[in-house]
Amino acid sequence: MEKNQLELDIGELIRLLWQQKIMIVAITFIFAVASVLFAISKPNLYKSEAVLFPVTDNTPSSTVGQLGGLAALAGFGSQDSSKQAIALESLRSRVFLGAFIERRDILIPLMAIEHWDAATGKVYIDPEIYDESTSTWTRVVSDGKTPKPTILEATKVLNELLVIDSNKTSGSTIVSLTNQSPVLAKQWLDWLISDLNEWMKNKDINQAKNNIQYLEKQLNLTNLSEMQNVFYQLIEEQTKKLMLAEAQENYIFDIIDPPVVPEEKDSPSRAIICVLGTLIGGILSIIIALIRIAITRKNA
Repeated sequence: MEKNQLELDIGELIRLLWQQKIMIVAITFIFAVASVLFAISKPNLYKSEAVLFPVTDNTPSSTVGQLGGLAALAGFGSQDSSKQAIALESLRSRVFLGAFIERRDILIPLMAIEHWDAATGKVYIDPEIYDESTSTWTRVVSDGKTPKPTILEATKVLNELLVIDSNKTSGSTIVSLTNQSPVLAKQWLDWLISDLNEWMKNKDINQAKNNIQYLEKQLNLTNLSEMQNVFYQLIEEQTKKLMLAEAQENYIFDIIDPPVVPEEKDSPSRAIICVLGTLIGGILSIIIALIRIAITRKNA
C-alpha cells in the first residue's frame, strides 16, 4: 500500500512539474545562455612551469666546524635548508616582487593586459587602463588611488599568478606562473627564477663582505695570537664563500625542468562552466516550480 502510494506521489509530482515545464525550460535556458556568455567572456590563461632543485652548498665548512660555537655565534655557519626556505618566501615577498616588477619593467602588461592574439602573438593593452599612444594611465579609480597602479597593487596581482609547490620528500619545488600570453608566462617565470638566484647570491655576497670587514676589524683589536688565528681562519672561510658565490650562476636553485611556452590553455574549462551553469539553472527552476506548486495547493 505504501509502495503504491509512493508511486502515485512520484507520478503526481512529475505531472505537476510537467505543468510547470515552460517555466522550468525558460529558467534553465536563461542560465545555459548566461553560462555560455560568461565562459566566452573569460580569457584563456596559459601556465608555464619549472621544476627546481636546491643547490648543494659547496662552501668549505671544515674550519667553521672546528670553530663550532664561535662561528655559529657569529652567524657564519650556513644551512642549506634555511637558505632555500628563505628563497621561497622571498619569491612571494613584496620586496622581491616589487623590485622584480620595476627591474623587468612589466607594470603595464601586468596591470593593463586586455588579451593575447594567438594568430599574431601580440599582447593588446586595455586602453581604458593604459593609453599607449600617450603613454598615460587612464583607469578610473576611487578610494584615493591613483590612475597608475602602485607597486603594492602590482605585487598582489603578480602573487595571484604565481604558484609554488614544494615536495618535502624529494626536495624539489614546482613553480608555475599563469598569464593570458603563453610567451609572457614563460618569459616572466624565466626572469623570476634568474632574479631569485641573483637576489639570494647578492644577499650572501653582501653578508660575506660584511663578515670579512667585521672580522678584520676584530683582528686589529686583539694581540692574542690564538684569537688572531681564529679570525684568520674565519676570514679565509668567508673569502672562500664570497668567491664561490660570485662564481655560481644558479646560486640557490638548479633548474631541472625549465619553463617552456605552453601550447594549450590551462583555464578556463568552458565546457564545465556551461554544464554547471545549466545544471544550476535546472535545479533552481525545479525548486521554484515546487514552491509554486506548494503555494497553489495550500491556497486551493
